[in-house]
Amino acid sequence: MRYVFKTDYGQDIDLAKHGGHRFWYGLLLSVLLLAPWWLGDYGLAQLSFILIYAIAGLGLMLLAGFTGQISIGHAAFLGVGAYTQAVLTAQGWPLPASMAVAAALSAAVGVLVGLPALRIKGVYLGIATLAFGFIVEEVLARWESVTGGNAGMSVGSANAFGWKADTDMSFYFVCLACTVLATLGVLNLLRSPIGRAFVAIRDSEISAQSMGIRLAYYKTLAFALSAALAGVAGALYAHKIRFLSPDQFGIAQSVDLLLLVVIGGLGSVHGAFLGAVFLIAMPQLIAAGKDLLPAAVGQAPGLQAMVYGLVLVAFVLLEPMGLYGRWLKLRTWFELFPFYRRGMFKRQRSFQKSERLK
Repeated sequence: MRYVFKTDYGQDIDLAKHGGHRFWYGLLLSVLLLAPWWLGDYGLAQLSFILIYAIAGLGLMLLAGFTGQISIGHAAFLGVGAYTQAVLTAQGWPLPASMAVAAALSAAVGVLVGLPALRIKGVYLGIATLAFGFIVEEVLARWESVTGGNAGMSVGSANAFGWKADTDMSFYFVCLACTVLATLGVLNLLRSPIGRAFVAIRDSEISAQSMGIRLAYYKTLAFALSAALAGVAGALYAHKIRFLSPDQFGIAQSVDLLLLVVIGGLGSVHGAFLGAVFLIAMPQLIAAGKDLLPAAVGQAPGLQAMVYGLVLVAFVLLEPMGLYGRWLKLRTWFELFPFYRRGMFKRQRSFQKSERLK
């Protein structure tokens, strides 16, 4: 088992806690940089989708996992960013500028949604965000002069000052760069006073307020930052699928994003990436397993939804910490074997939202 001997106060907030972190994350980044040369076109496309969903997952993780504010209509921010990117790209805007506007507009919409969070919470906040998602989907369908309505609209290739990301490889590197920047931004935010305020609000709003944290400001800021990240993911998503329609950003997409953070592991940055891998890999596994099931089951139209539901229920009941929590337990088991205690992680089941002061 590794023990880190700290000799400097700055080590408490270092992104890399020890040399092992630097080695493994450096190796992972090297593998991702070399991915276009060892993955085929299909694999590279799926990896690009994983990176896009990871950015959206980071945004929702910041809101739900670290601030404790639930959102069941998060696909609306994805849609705002995607359509903003499509419109600005058609007008000839370069990629950095159009993505910045997409993120800013999504953040502005997030502020509007965050206002109800000042007075409601829990399931009522979830219902409010769900209603907002329906409103945005309807606006995208009715505003035909801008969005094309239900007929949809095409999206051009990403371009920046004469350079075009019109191949799978070039666009993959754009997604990778955005994901690295978003991850570093979230990690730095979480070790700042703002991130610590988010976690304090998640654990106990009464305690946070008693320490001088302004709940209204930080809740609204959490919604804005989360929506901005979703807007960036939506901008990349628009360029990847090349065609947008309002039904792509409905309740089903919002539920997928919620599955991403819950199954990945609420309250962990790693969980956003593990959840994105799950979200992209699970349909492929279901499609591959259909042939092994009886025809009445394998060809049923609701098979994927049923599998998703069963997986979600299983994680909520058996592994509330998600895939990342399961990895932590496996790693600890190997490190402490044969002295691992079964109840070591028992208290962490209630890590999100303390009810002691009710």
